[in-house]
Amino acid sequence: MLYLVGLGLGDAKDITVKGLEAVRRCRRVYLEAYTSVLTVGKEALEEFYGKELILADREMVEQEADSLLKEADVCDVAFLVVGDPFGATTHSDLVLRAVKLGIPYKVIHNASIMNAVGCCGLQLYNFGETVSIVFWTDTWKPESFFDKIEKNRQNGMHTLCLLDIKVKEQSLENLMKGRKIYEPPRYMSVNQAAEQLLAIIRNRRLQGEEPETTENTVCVGLARVGAPDEKIASGTLQQMATMELGSPLHSLIVTGTMHPLELEMLKLFSVDSSSLENNACQRTT
Repeated sequence: MLYLVGLGLGDAKDITVKGLEAVRRCRRVYLEAYTSVLTVGKEALEEFYGKELILADREMVEQEADSLLKEADVCDVAFLVVGDPFGATTHSDLVLRAVKLGIPYKVIHNASIMNAVGCCGLQLYNFGETVSIVFWTDTWKPESFFDKIEKNRQNGMHTLCLLDIKVKEQSLENLMKGRKIYEPPRYMSVNQAAEQLLAIIRNRRLQGEEPETTENTVCVGLARVGAPDEKIASGTLQQMATMELGSPLHSLIVTGTMHPLELEMLKLFSVDSSSLENNACQRTT
């Protein structure tokens, strides 16, 4: 049996009872280590679970998935995922491979940022399409995620922006030369994401457009959701660009049209209540 087990968002104790029981009866336990991170290290998980964990990076899951699945054909194997197992589309591939090989699987769900984002007071059914904001480079500055934010705004919907994680990445030079040398991990912050959005807004105006999303659009920055030192801040996009929310992981919400109750909740986390009141788009019903 292959178990895909969600770990939740905080620390070792966020695993469900069902998930912990599955982990403890498995012979091999892999910890997925490239789509998200917990606030505690591998050692803390091993101590609480009473199991040795095998770190599974992107390279291993993409290139050695068959060997992982062959193990699941003869014994119970657990694949641990921060948040919920299907919070990242890459894990669907593992399930499809297992089915093709005739290996039974079981999914044990948990909280993920996709639902825990409701902690800021914005109502989950008012969210549109989720987007990922990637780190720009000197030669690659995609803007496609902004178009999705604009579409959500036009429909009055909020946008959850998942911010880029770079773990075990190679520089272009090392990649071309086949050297297994990796760059230090990088995690996008709320202020970095806001700066990229502001740059896109300036670019669009130079092209003669007037975007729905502006410097004054109300946004919410979230850091370490589910952890004891969780931090939430609401304000304009311009204010988010100077916001320091501490260590990873961060997420950003670009709001759409808000219900008065949503606005009242955001005021609990406001960096400047007057700017929030003046720039929020509210529903009239």
